[in-house]
Amino acid sequence: MGKLFVKKPISLLLAEASESEKGLKRTLGAGSLIALGIGAIIGAGLFVRTAAAAGQHAGPAVTISFIIAAVGCALAGLCYAEFASMIPIAGSAYTYSYATMGEFVAWIIGWDLVLEYALGAATVAIGWSQYLNKLLGSVFGFTIPYQWSHSPFETSDAGVHGIMNLPAVFILLLLTLLLIRGIEGSAIVNNIIVITKVAIVILLIILGWQFINPANHTPFTIPADAGSVTMHNGKVINYSDFWFHGWPGVLRGAGVVFFAFIGFDAVSTAAQETKNPKRNMPIGILASLAICTILYILFSFVLTGIAPYKDFLREGGEASVAYAIDTYMHGYQWLSTFVTIAILAGFSSVILVMLLGQTRVFYSMSNDGLVPKVFSNLHPKFRTPYRSQMLFFVFVSLFAAFVPDSVVGDMTSIGTLFAFVLVCLGVIVMRKTNPDLPRAFKTPAVPFIPVLGALFCLTMIVSLGVENWARLIVWLLLGFAIYFGYSVKHSKARKLDQK
Repeated sequence: MGKLFVKKPISLLLAEASESEKGLKRTLGAGSLIALGIGAIIGAGLFVRTAAAAGQHAGPAVTISFIIAAVGCALAGLCYAEFASMIPIAGSAYTYSYATMGEFVAWIIGWDLVLEYALGAATVAIGWSQYLNKLLGSVFGFTIPYQWSHSPFETSDAGVHGIMNLPAVFILLLLTLLLIRGIEGSAIVNNIIVITKVAIVILLIILGWQFINPANHTPFTIPADAGSVTMHNGKVINYSDFWFHGWPGVLRGAGVVFFAFIGFDAVSTAAQETKNPKRNMPIGILASLAICTILYILFSFVLTGIAPYKDFLREGGEASVAYAIDTYMHGYQWLSTFVTIAILAGFSSVILVMLLGQTRVFYSMSNDGLVPKVFSNLHPKFRTPYRSQMLFFVFVSLFAAFVPDSVVGDMTSIGTLFAFVLVCLGVIVMRKTNPDLPRAFKTPAVPFIPVLGALFCLTMIVSLGVENWARLIVWLLLGFAIYFGYSVKHSKARKLDQK
């Protein structure tokens, strides 16, 4: 049983981090890391989850939901920043858990992060496909046929069955090839995307502010007697149910919009490709989180002020922002097209960072012997894990092409929250077991901040419902089979422990 919790020595981690000339190339500064974080954070969450959380759970108080989610992320972010400055190596929460709580916990986190990065990338790619069709229809007057832009499990109102979501596969292939060429070029493209979508988000906040109807913010939380509403897909939302009104709804809304904050932790997966990581990693993590939180609060306040929250359910969450502009911001219909472009750009950068994060986590796991060597093979010219990138392209594409986005649901959020809990606890463990290890950044008020961060994240996990816990358990059982069937036989930490 003790072997399950064998730890990877800190000295070995630091030695790996210092050998960057033999592995991943260090090219990223603080500015690129901030842009990388913003690129991952602002995307599907802001443009889709805001409306979903407002319509189904929180109403106008989705602004408070964002604040709750942001507090949880900030507390976890402080813990991430300490680890990233102390252990500047690829792998994120997986690596941190390996050093603090042992191999078995690290495997759980590494396997769990597939839900965040790979399935998250698939979900966003499907959304990218949908918005591409919207842009093609509004600007060029044609769309990709339904059967080639939807999964086999989807059917149109006209009875057309989906076959394969080709646009989703296309964007995944394009960004995979970009990542194979190298993270430096990817970061340049990401910076351009970030500037574009942030500018349009700010424009919508400024222009939309004058169209806020105070009546839409009254009452601020959904009352229990608000009745029911039928969503665009036929699902009926009954606002008298516990998680669909009042403060329970606000809390459930926090769990829903938490998806919107996923990305700042992906910054830590690029630690081994960062110049002066002990200084730049904390800046990248905390600054990107702070900037996005401010934009989220303002955006959600404006959006729920422009349109009544029930409208978001009737019109469908994905088109809600464009719908609000077209319906309530008279004279600004042109803005709807620009927002759609921003959504496409936002989705692209989110997919980019998720694919980056996934391969970097498995790069570390492969170096540790927990997954096959193919995941850490580097391209001879670009020095990127190109084979891993292509394997994950195939894996993610299968979900994006043949499975509807509703299937993955809140699994991405629950997987990430679980990782955050263990990172928060890991800071406490490290302060006890390695108190003298140099820390360029220290989480303040330990153990208060880490414990509070873990509690915030656990509360949001509880709010996501039993069905998501069931899916998580099934996924973990599959991971356990791989761990005990392959990883325990090839673990380098176990071999070192036997010497």
